[in-house]
Amino acid sequence: MVELLYIGNNPEAISAFGQLSEEFKIHQSPNGLKALSYLKEGSKPDAIVCEARLQGMNGIEVGKMIRGLTDLDKTPFVIFTFEKDAEITKAAFKARAIVDDIYLYPFDLHKLNVRIKYLINYYETIKDKKKPDSAFNEYKIPFLKRAFDIVVSSIALLLLSPILIIVAIAIRLESKGAVIYKSKRVGTGYKIFGFLKFRSMDTGADKKLGDLKHLNQYSQTETENDSFDTSCPECEKLGDDEYCSPILYIKGLKICEHWYIEQKKKQEASTFVKIKNDPRVTKIGNFIRNTSIDELPQLINVFKGDMSIVGNRPLPLYEAEQLTSDDWSARFMGPAGITGLWQVELRGKKGVMSEEERKALDNKYAESYSFWGDIRLILRTIPALLQKENV
Repeated sequence: MVELLYIGNNPEAISAFGQLSEEFKIHQSPNGLKALSYLKEGSKPDAIVCEARLQGMNGIEVGKMIRGLTDLDKTPFVIFTFEKDAEITKAAFKARAIVDDIYLYPFDLHKLNVRIKYLINYYETIKDKKKPDSAFNEYKIPFLKRAFDIVVSSIALLLLSPILIIVAIAIRLESKGAVIYKSKRVGTGYKIFGFLKFRSMDTGADKKLGDLKHLNQYSQTETENDSFDTSCPECEKLGDDEYCSPILYIKGLKICEHWYIEQKKKQEASTFVKIKNDPRVTKIGNFIRNTSIDELPQLINVFKGDMSIVGNRPLPLYEAEQLTSDDWSARFMGPAGITGLWQVELRGKKGVMSEEERKALDNKYAESYSFWGDIRLILRTIPALLQKENV
């Protein structure tokens, strides 16, 4: 039986929710403060339905406080109004991280029932989806590999210090902004760290990425992105004219919100991003990229232990989150590194590499790397550094 918390005190709504008693165990709190008190005592309902207009605060404000409570950030939270309320509706859509759905009373109890159960199942599905396997936390770089990293990175930083200083001055003279670009990356054992590179792009380049998706060599074709499958498996289970979520009309097609979101996930930008002749790259940036000088600050990451000389490239968070399936998460069980198997196998040779090839090479390295294998990869990396393509 599903435990449902109803926040509000409208007699008609209370009576209506009582009709769900066969499948739901209803708990009722007349206002937001009492609901919060009830939840802070340790109660953990499976779902929460709240009136949009409550005495003293609105339902969205209540939702914000509830989301901040332990173990309730993944609890379905639905609000409803007793009359059309443009202000609340607009606010609810802006607060999609808080409000899962909004209804106008009176509503179809059967559809609400289906929707709540769908949301419960959805949150259960994603609750652990982006959390790395516990085995990740147990992974440590082997002693010999770590010792090699410390020796090589310290010597390299000392010998290359004149080049580092000259490049830093050149970058600063060409364009304003920080000389070192720091981004969050996921590396060894799914550890998140600050990844260092010489800045090779104009300041604010990240904000321009959305305008360049069509140049991504890993992206799907425009034809694929324009197509939609409107047959939702969840809706088909409910029968004719029944939908598991609100109906949307996209390009003249009728599709439920749940299935539309699922379709969009499949058609979003590919896991990896690689743009040939990226217009955001500066003149100095173009040179240090082609010579891989922009990678030199990562020697500091190696010295600190964030990554290794040889390993799988640490990924931006948005890429790493898409590789937590059983098929591809093995790459995180190997060390993160400056250079690795996929760079020397394909980079600079075939030009365009498919996602599947790159993922497979990452997994292969994680499963079979060795100290002497790393030495061979380092020797093979030198020709790959002098690649001709601007990537």
